[in-house]
Amino acid sequence: MSKLPKEHQFIDLSDYGRPIARIIANSLKSTKFTPVDVTIAFVISGLIGIYFIIEGYYWAAAFFLIFKSVLDAADGELARVKETPSYTGRFLDSISDIILNFIIFMTIWHLTDIHLVYALLAFFGIQLQGTLYNYYYVILRNRFEGDTTSRVFEDKTPIALPGEKQKNVAILFFIYKALYGIYDEIIYALDKNAPKGKPFPNWLMTLISTFGLGFQLLIISVFLVLGLKTFIIPFFIGYSVMIFVFIFIRKAFY
Repeated sequence: MSKLPKEHQFIDLSDYGRPIARIIANSLKSTKFTPVDVTIAFVISGLIGIYFIIEGYYWAAAFFLIFKSVLDAADGELARVKETPSYTGRFLDSISDIILNFIIFMTIWHLTDIHLVYALLAFFGIQLQGTLYNYYYVILRNRFEGDTTSRVFEDKTPIALPGEKQKNVAILFFIYKALYGIYDEIIYALDKNAPKGKPFPNWLMTLISTFGLGFQLLIISVFLVLGLKTFIIPFFIGYSVMIFVFIFIRKAFY
């Protein structure tokens, strides 16, 4: 089930794992496994991938990082096929992502001679990239009555949905805001009028989807298997320039 109506769907380059994710979700539909269980599974997959990076088994690392991306899509798919959307799963997913991203970049920094400041800058860059992608994507989903579990502005604790506890939602939302708040504020400051502008064309969203976590993990995996791990941090620092390019295009034409 897509997050957008068919006529507004675009080629999402970060969502290459969706077909497999749907298979996984459908296979778990009639089981006791929950979307949160799948989220925990993708955390485990990500940690295994990080372990293999440390050990120098880059093909194995690439497999588990990409499998993590597949499971990252599968938890949302399972929530949709079971018709059990939750803010608990939505915030836990995002919190897990940012923590794993940080560990990945600290691991790469540890294995290279790159200065820690550059590693932190690259991490900051990928989070801004992902935030811009999610910002524009959520605007589309809300505008065209797609999936609306995520909100354009995460400014207050949401009311728990059926089947989840308000206390859990409140705690996870607090952690989410502590980890993501700065990125949300920066992107909103850079393009606060995006929700009021014209609908983004599919080709622009496809380009911006290269900022999605799935595509970021794919790039990291490619660099690893090619023996180019020292280029990962510089690449993401440089690619962050595209944030301003995409925002300029959005403002100038849409």
